[in-house]
Amino acid sequence: MPEFLKADPQVVPRIVSEMEQQGYAVIERFLSEEQLEAARAHVKHEVARHEQEYFALQGRDAVRGSVIEAMSVSPEVTDLFRQIYQAGLGQPPRSPAIFPALRCLQGTSGKRESYYFHYDAAALTALIPLVTPTVGRHCGDFIFFPNLRNIRSSLYANIAEKALMQNTLTQKLVTFAVKRGWLKPVKIKIVPGNAYFFWGYRSLHANEPCDPKALRSTVLLHYGEPHSRDNLASRLFLGWNFRRARASNQRTTRKNVG
Repeated sequence: MPEFLKADPQVVPRIVSEMEQQGYAVIERFLSEEQLEAARAHVKHEVARHEQEYFALQGRDAVRGSVIEAMSVSPEVTDLFRQIYQAGLGQPPRSPAIFPALRCLQGTSGKRESYYFHYDAAALTALIPLVTPTVGRHCGDFIFFPNLRNIRSSLYANIAEKALMQNTLTQKLVTFAVKRGWLKPVKIKIVPGNAYFFWGYRSLHANEPCDPKALRSTVLLHYGEPHSRDNLASRLFLGWNFRRARASNQRTTRKNVG
């Protein structure tokens, strides 16, 4: 297994403080050059398999055998996430597992994924870019409204808030307001190999459009869901992002088979 960045006792307080104060924190060169190149080789394989269209692979099984899977089970990375979570929330997570996702924006279907503002199910999220456009107007920059809410004690309050923000009408209104400059999200021009930490559960986030001819590939590491998925309501609603990704991947697969 590749060796990843070990948790530095001095780094964790900085990360938590910066996430609270400015909404995000960065660990530069989180991936080594070798790890970044290995991840990009995996992306290249998947890009060809999905015919240069949008796809999202979620969970360890979907990225099995890759450096992305190795990162999600790494003791060093898991320990770092545990320390950040516990320092920020004051309690241990329900589950110590990291949930990885590989997301690639490309083609016309990738353009449709822009401005999808949402809250994550997990409390802590790390965004690790692998490939990003560097020229042109549409580079898929990360945009978000940090720390809009606290961790809810009630699962149903969380579901109600997600339903309010993630329906089609609200998405269109927020997108319109952002484009007109009435709402001003924090914008980050992400750099491959860096890790950008933020409270995904608390922060409404999305990406700007990406040129259909370009590729924007990122890894998302989700950690510590405050609410159990054993509840029926949770299974019905909180799996929405997973179902969106699965539906998109199935469309691509059918195209390949055909």
